[in-house]
Amino acid sequence: MARFDRLSAAAIAAAVTCGTMSAEAVMAETLTRIAAYDEVQPQVWISRPAPEALLDEARAIDARVAAGEHLPLAGVPYAAKDNIDVAGLATTAACPAFAYQPEGDAGVIEALRAAGAICVGKTNLDQFATGLVGTRSPYGIPRNAYNAAYVSGGSSSGSAVAVAAGLVAFALGTDTAGSGRVPAAFQHLIGLKPSKGRWSTRGLVPACRSIDCITVFTDKLADARLVDSVVAGFDAADPYSKPLADTPLAPRRIGVPLPHQRVFFGDTAAEYFYDRALATLSQNAELVAIDIAPLLEAAQLLYGGPWVAERTAAAEALLTTNPDAIDPTVRSILEPGLDMRAVDLWNGIYRLAALQRHADAMWQQMDALVFPTTGTTYRVAELMVEPIALNSNLGRYTNFVNLLDMAAIAVPAGVRDNGTGFGITLIGPAMTDAALMEMAQTYLDAADNPPPPPLDLGDRMDRVKLAVVGAHLEGMPLHWQLTSRNATFVGAFETAPTYRLYAMADSVPPKPALVHSPDGAAIKVEVYELGLAEFGSFVAEVPAPLAIGTVTLADGTSVKGFVSEPRALTGAEDITHLGGWRAYIGGQ
Repeated sequence: MARFDRLSAAAIAAAVTCGTMSAEAVMAETLTRIAAYDEVQPQVWISRPAPEALLDEARAIDARVAAGEHLPLAGVPYAAKDNIDVAGLATTAACPAFAYQPEGDAGVIEALRAAGAICVGKTNLDQFATGLVGTRSPYGIPRNAYNAAYVSGGSSSGSAVAVAAGLVAFALGTDTAGSGRVPAAFQHLIGLKPSKGRWSTRGLVPACRSIDCITVFTDKLADARLVDSVVAGFDAADPYSKPLADTPLAPRRIGVPLPHQRVFFGDTAAEYFYDRALATLSQNAELVAIDIAPLLEAAQLLYGGPWVAERTAAAEALLTTNPDAIDPTVRSILEPGLDMRAVDLWNGIYRLAALQRHADAMWQQMDALVFPTTGTTYRVAELMVEPIALNSNLGRYTNFVNLLDMAAIAVPAGVRDNGTGFGITLIGPAMTDAALMEMAQTYLDAADNPPPPPLDLGDRMDRVKLAVVGAHLEGMPLHWQLTSRNATFVGAFETAPTYRLYAMADSVPPKPALVHSPDGAAIKVEVYELGLAEFGSFVAEVPAPLAIGTVTLADGTSVKGFVSEPRALTGAEDITHLGGWRAYIGGQ
């Protein structure tokens, strides 16, 4: 199966409008893509209309265009998270016992339908939109489109995968704690989280009704702008809707966390990508390191404060009458809300008001914030073992945004060696959405990020890159230990200039010791890629005083590689000046 090309909403709409392509042809191609990807990840979807019904809807779009009707999203296929009402399809919130048939479309679906877009299905999610991982659904676990061993991100898991896999031009998600941003980061997408009230939430199954936002995932920033232009606006039927406004923003001063507050949970690639993104942003703005402790405190209120009770309210009837129908992890989060006291709620409201005042004052010192979208990512297997703590780690930089009434947009900022994405989030005061999109475009133009890697279409294993420096180099005595494990040669590289190289004494065959040192130099290495099992068996055979650790390459990326215990230097010869092991062996 070949990789799917991405679809552009703007290009599809333009082609259908001018008649170079029909909406029917677009839908036929979309159905083919979806059917093919069903062989890889059918769990992306919870429900879909019949193919003939979708083709009929596309033919109706063609008729509207032929009649001269202007449709800004003519014939554009999209997906909707299954906590958003779409007429004709059940709304489940990923809980079969909760499912109901909506009386009509949600407000945003109405707007999209009027603009000519066609909803091709309802996507999977963390049940009741409670999670940032995508692993909490009885309909299966949507996995990262670029590496199926890793989480897709949640709770808008299926929506993000549908766009990343090229099945639809855009997809609607929702965002309470980061659900419209985290999946975007992991899968190289744009994740626009509008200001609270900018998009109607009428017809949305609430997570926290007072702070929920409907969001959009796209492959291109222009498509996010296009969708926003269609759905943004006041909805009198939504109690939380606000009059549409666009506040200008000139991002001359950008707030970033203090160095000791930049937590990456051991993910050195994420740390490198964030530093690189800041270097790009600093070309046009001043970076201001700020104390983000108040923002982190606000973030804790979402799951550690009375807002848990607001989540509980959305599922209270089911929670009290049929608790076993709810995912165990989700249930463990919702149940404490049943015992929340009114006094706890008011104390939380008072504290949030104080933190809001801090946030308001913060905007007097800077124009925008730029945070990592997440500090790291995780494998599905890891989340299944530690579902609460690891999920919490993913919300460190996202949980506070809606509570403090901010706008945000997540954009790609790096590709890990395992294929998963790293992203940054641009954050501004409420109603700076349009300005943040402009700021995001400026960053993306300057960053020149690499394109996403090939999709994982079921034929890819999770693999590990390993740097070798001595006896395992090609043509050296122990190279067979790599070839016997079907290791793939990635390339010849140099380390960062922070290593020293020694020839160990009395080592048979001769072996070097690579030691990290601030007064070091760049050392030549070869990088190979092995499957996880093969890598594990290789590490098990590494004899002391050598070990496998993390080695930083000259471009700032990190791979696994040979390092040494201090005793390896006893009687060793410093050969750093030679720049590599081959030069030493050749000179003997």
